[in-house]
Amino acid sequence: MSRASDGLQPVALDGHGADGGPEVVYEGASIAASAGIPIRVFGPPSSKMPPGVEIVPCDEWIPNAADPVAAVRSAPGASVVQAADDVAGGAACALVSAGSTGATLAAATFSLRRLRGVSRPGLAAQVPIPGEGNRRFLMLDVGASSEARSKHLVQFAYLGSAFSRAALGVPEPRVALLTIGEEEGKGNSAVVEAFDSLSKTEAINFVGNAEGRDLFRDRADVIVCDGFTGNVALKVMEGTARAVADGVRDAARANPVASLGGMLLRPSMAGLKRTLDPNATGGAILLGLRAVAVVAHGSSTPEGISNAIELAWHAAQEGATEQTAALLATEVRGRAPRIEPPPPPTEPVAGDAEESGDTEGDRSVESEDSGAPSPKDQPASPAVDDPEVGRSSTRDRAEAETEATSTPAPGETR
Repeated sequence: MSRASDGLQPVALDGHGADGGPEVVYEGASIAASAGIPIRVFGPPSSKMPPGVEIVPCDEWIPNAADPVAAVRSAPGASVVQAADDVAGGAACALVSAGSTGATLAAATFSLRRLRGVSRPGLAAQVPIPGEGNRRFLMLDVGASSEARSKHLVQFAYLGSAFSRAALGVPEPRVALLTIGEEEGKGNSAVVEAFDSLSKTEAINFVGNAEGRDLFRDRADVIVCDGFTGNVALKVMEGTARAVADGVRDAARANPVASLGGMLLRPSMAGLKRTLDPNATGGAILLGLRAVAVVAHGSSTPEGISNAIELAWHAAQEGATEQTAALLATEVRGRAPRIEPPPPPTEPVAGDAEESGDTEGDRSVESEDSGAPSPKDQPASPAVDDPEVGRSSTRDRAEAETEATSTPAPGETR
């Protein structure tokens, strides 16, 4: 008997978008289903799916070259939009897509909506640390948006800390800002301001700045940066790992003695390669939404798709979103994001942005974060404040329009 027949909600899977086509997605779904995960795929019909995998016929999809927000709004029948709506409507527990990062972010933000007080979702990737067994650090943002102001970096710090505690089992996550020097004052104005805010709060374990060379030195459990920096850093790490593995392989073929040494090293090198393989983690999770959404690598193998499904499934089953929201609502102290719903708009969205002082280049309408509510002011149910979770408010749509960018997810070749 499949898990779906046991009454458990399935994972909603976008059947299109992966570089390898629906066949790769379906093969990955089959692998995950064999582990007992119920799956509902929105894609072309197939007669090869095992028990536990339901296919919802869908031939429409959003290509990588399309404008994410415009495409999502104009294509309600697209596979990623239908999958996101399936989660928002309560029929599925999590969303997984290997398609356009921008389209997935827009669809997820429109349908799933942000948690109270979260002005910008962050794409968080778990990065394995070579030589440390199963130890990993969480890095965000790695591609949801290319730029971030200090308030966004502060919010990413809280989201990453709360998610690490709730879903990854890290009791006191160490949080660091990724910048160009360990000393206070190093970095651009957003990083410097975020450092000042985070150093004055006791709500999270802020350990200061981290440089690129510190990433694999167990400096922190959560590394915070803007999406441009995070995406570049992640791909540099992936590229370096491949280059080192190729260099060792070539050196091992240089002469008979080296070949012998290469044979002895082969098992260890294979393990290192697997540790650093992007498919091993499956993808990155969008933090700050009211349900689980995972962005898989566009170049995912079937194993990568399966791992993305497993990541989404376990995060949903562990109540990661609810636990993150509860931790944000109850533990925020000092100068931290305000965890309460923004007031309803009384003017057109563009006017709101102008009144709030946003520049022409950043028209997002966001909740204020200049202070924290007292315990009596904090909401009792942070994860849900609107019975129509599947519908997007004007502010949610405005935020998605400015935040959904085409910055690719880690491992994508877009």
